[in-house]
Amino acid sequence: MAEHESTLMDPPIEDLLDKVDSKFTLVALASRRARQVNSYYHSLGEGMGAIVPPQVASVSGKPLSIALEEVAEGKATYVRPDPSEVAAEAEADDASGAEAPDASDASDAEPAGSGA
Repeated sequence: MAEHESTLMDPPIEDLLDKVDSKFTLVALASRRARQVNSYYHSLGEGMGAIVPPQVASVSGKPLSIALEEVAEGKATYVRPDPSEVAAEAEADDASGAEAPDASDASDAEPAGSGA
């Protein structure tokens, strides 16, 4: 079994990249989770129960380190949305928000580019 070199980063970046599909996804996932952990620590005592506490026991108190440890253990995950579903939702939003104006309103309005 191969041993990892001793680095300053624990868990090793190679282990983290095995859990996601790209470096960008790792950065986005870890930063979002670190913000959630930070919000959890700042909201303690305020009675806010909507924020999920850290899911790992960490020797580090830093939110980003906790988030990366959660990614390494598979506690923080992501779901990539299907592009066709996103497009269908966008079309549905556009269709519901773009209603045609009444015919009486359209006859009184001037075209935008007319110089009359």
